[in-house]
Amino acid sequence: MDDVKNLMKKKDEIEEQIKAYYDVLEDQGVGVEGSLVDPEGFPRGDVNVYQIRTTRHSISCLQNDHKDVMKEIEESLHQLHAREKAKQGGDASGGQEEPMEQQVTLHAPFSRVDAVTQGSPACKAGLRVGDEVTEFGSVNTGNFQNLQNIASVVQHSEGKPLRVAVIRDGQRAQVSLTPQRWTGRGLLG
Repeated sequence: MDDVKNLMKKKDEIEEQIKAYYDVLEDQGVGVEGSLVDPEGFPRGDVNVYQIRTTRHSISCLQNDHKDVMKEIEESLHQLHAREKAKQGGDASGGQEEPMEQQVTLHAPFSRVDAVTQGSPACKAGLRVGDEVTEFGSVNTGNFQNLQNIASVVQHSEGKPLRVAVIRDGQRAQVSLTPQRWTGRGLLG
């Protein structure tokens, strides 16, 4: 558990650094994709080109670090849950009901599904309008801050199945959702 907490702290620090770098780019008025040359092809004189290039590079490196930390967190959580499941595996009947009650109380919903596009990865996975999301890959109530958390998990999990736990009609349900490109917008739909 301490390993997971340390990894979460590291993830938060990386996200703060990335945000600080984005603020630097915003102050310069160019963002991540803005051009650093004028229409004639010369370096722009109204911005600090060196600082912007260094900042963009730092963001890229930190995003890779963030991706690695998220993978470590997910693996650590899987190991932690496997150990807990093994501990409680002794009593088959009591061991099944108690963890479910704990998970429902520990993982309250942090988001609600407002729309599911027909033919999308979310539709194929079985998500429904009104589902209350309690877990989305490595994101849960304990570490959810905003929808950027979900976007980050989706971006780093393209083509890989994610476990999504929801509360549907008062019952806990779980689906496997694989973010991927499809005919519509985004990776989920």
